[in-house]
Amino acid sequence: MNTMIGTESNTKVGSRPSGRMAAYWAVTLILAFSIALSGIGQLMRYGGNVELVTNIGFPLYVTNILGAWKLLGVIAIVMPGFPRLKEWAYSGIFFLMTGAALSHAFAHDYGDYGFHVILPLFYAALAMASWALRPKSRRL
Repeated sequence: MNTMIGTESNTKVGSRPSGRMAAYWAVTLILAFSIALSGIGQLMRYGGNVELVTNIGFPLYVTNILGAWKLLGVIAIVMPGFPRLKEWAYSGIFFLMTGAALSHAFAHDYGDYGFHVILPLFYAALAMASWALRPKSRRL
């Protein structure tokens, strides 16, 4: 009886991805896509990225720094291996996003309906969810 349960468990895990793995990849791909688009927008100074940074008093060159770090963080999270680098990338994205939310809040630049504060906090939550759901192969 125990052999049967163990066999079913192994077959179930080995034959198809678990719900946790599917959730990890769904959250991680949404996070990666969002942060990558944001980083590219900052590097290209596309759309409202110039105003977003300068309205809170940061110099324009900050877009180059933030954009580059965002893209490097996304690469680190998505690529296989390098679990310690992934830890740093997750923490970097978390600090970057919470720092953005706080910067906008302290500058009283909330955006429409608090968008400039809520969106970065949503990305920080996605980073925390991706980190928490990551499989053992992506952990230290």
